[in-house]
Amino acid sequence: MISIQSDFSLKPFNTFGIDVKAKYFARFSNLKELEEILNSKEAMQHEHLVLGGGSNLLLTKNFEGLVLKNEMKGMEVIPASSHDAFLVKSFAGELWHNLVMFSIEQNLAGIENMSLIPGSVGAAPMQNIGAYGVEVKDVFESLEAFEISTGKIKTFSKEECQFGYRESVFKRALKNKYIIISVTLLLHKKAPLNTTYGAINDELKKAGINTPTIRDVSNAVIAIRKSKLPDPAEIGNAGSFFKNPVISKADFEKLKNAYPDIPSYPSGDNHVKLAAGWLIEKAGWKGKTISNYGVHKNQALVLVNYGGAQGSEIYNLSEDILQSVKSMFGVELEREVNIL
Repeated sequence: MISIQSDFSLKPFNTFGIDVKAKYFARFSNLKELEEILNSKEAMQHEHLVLGGGSNLLLTKNFEGLVLKNEMKGMEVIPASSHDAFLVKSFAGELWHNLVMFSIEQNLAGIENMSLIPGSVGAAPMQNIGAYGVEVKDVFESLEAFEISTGKIKTFSKEECQFGYRESVFKRALKNKYIIISVTLLLHKKAPLNTTYGAINDELKKAGINTPTIRDVSNAVIAIRKSKLPDPAEIGNAGSFFKNPVISKADFEKLKNAYPDIPSYPSGDNHVKLAAGWLIEKAGWKGKTISNYGVHKNQALVLVNYGGAQGSEIYNLSEDILQSVKSMFGVELEREVNIL
C-alpha cells in the first residue's frame, strides 16, 4: 500500500539542506508502487518531481506538486560479448558511489575515476556526470525509463540519450516525460587506467604506488575529493555548482595574453575548456562568506549552506558570481546544478 504524505519537508532529501516543503511526497521501490502513485489523484492533478539523491539540486521555493522518491535498489553483473567485458546493471535508486564500489569489488574497470560523486544512479546519465577525465557516456550501454504518459518502459541507447557536457536528452527535450528505472554500463576486466587527469598521479606517488589497481585509483580520487570538497553531511552543498566553460581558441589566446597562468584543456576542434573554479577564485570569491552561506574555502566551484540559508540566497550568490566572472574575463559561466 503506497503512502502519499502532505506538506512534507524536503530538508533531509537535498544535499544543500534547504528547508522547503513539497505539497505531496511519496516513495516507490518497484514499478507497481510507481504506477499506483501515478494513478493517484494527487499525481493526476499536480506536476511531478522525481528525487534521487538530491545532490544536484537547489530548491529555492516550496514545490506545489508531488515529489516522487526513487528507492528502487539492486545491482547485477551480466557477461557481455567479449571475454573481459561485462554489463553492470543497477536500479536507479542505488547510490552512485555504491555502484562504483560494487564494480571495483567485481574487478571491473571504467568508473573508478568517478568515485565518491554524490547522488543516485538514475541521475548519473541524466546529468552525464563525470570526474577526472571520465564521463558516464564513456561506459554507457543503455537505460530503462518509465514513460509517464503511457506507463510503458522504453530502453534508451547511448545515441538516444544525446549526451553532452553535463547534458542529456532528459534535461532538455524529454524533461519530465520519463522516470529512469535502471542503468546498464559496459565495464572491462582489462582496461587502461586513467591517471593523468588532475592530481591522481601525485596522490598515487604519495602513497608509494607505481603499478596501481582500479581500487588504488579509486582511493586516490576519494582522497583528493575529500581534501577539496566539503561533506554534505557536515556542510550543505551540491558539489560543483558551475560547469567548466568552453570558449574558442581565438578568445582563449586573448585571455592567455592577459592571464598567462590561466589553466586550460583542449576541447575538440578550435575550442578550449577553462577551469571555472580558477576564474571564480581570480574574481575574488573563494572562501567568501555571506551570513550563513558562501563559497567554500578550498574549492571556489562549491557554494555552501552553513545552516539555515534559503535557496534563493544561494541562487542570488551564484548570479553575482556569474556577473563578476563575465565582467572580469568576458566568459559566461553556466550553472551545473538544477534550480527549482
